[in-house]
Amino acid sequence: MEKTDVSTDQAPAAIGPYSQGIVAGHFVFCAGQAGVDPATRKLVEGDVQVQTRRVLDNLKAVLEAAGTDLDHVVKTTVFLADMADFQAMNAVYAEYFPGTPPARSTVAAKALPLAALVEIECIAVKP
Repeated sequence: MEKTDVSTDQAPAAIGPYSQGIVAGHFVFCAGQAGVDPATRKLVEGDVQVQTRRVLDNLKAVLEAAGTDLDHVVKTTVFLADMADFQAMNAVYAEYFPGTPPARSTVAAKALPLAALVEIECIAVKP
């Protein structure tokens, strides 16, 4: 199976040896995104809700560069620096997935890159 790299300047550039996303067959695998502003390359200031919004906007940009969108996400994994932020993250997450939400795992992470409060990765299908 052929795989294709996905890259967009509308989401933060990879800070290591990984791709923003990979298209393999009809699937798009997005790397975990933190709440980094692609213009400044810095973590957005604010609470977990502000960061979650930026994370999901970043994922949306990668998905669009791959030819799909949030409506075609089938699985997400959410990493939280503090599980006490679950309800607040969930409120923003629900805004981005209003219909049938994707399957999801949420795990506590001892620490996230850049001291982020939240990171989310996803798998989507291409329409």
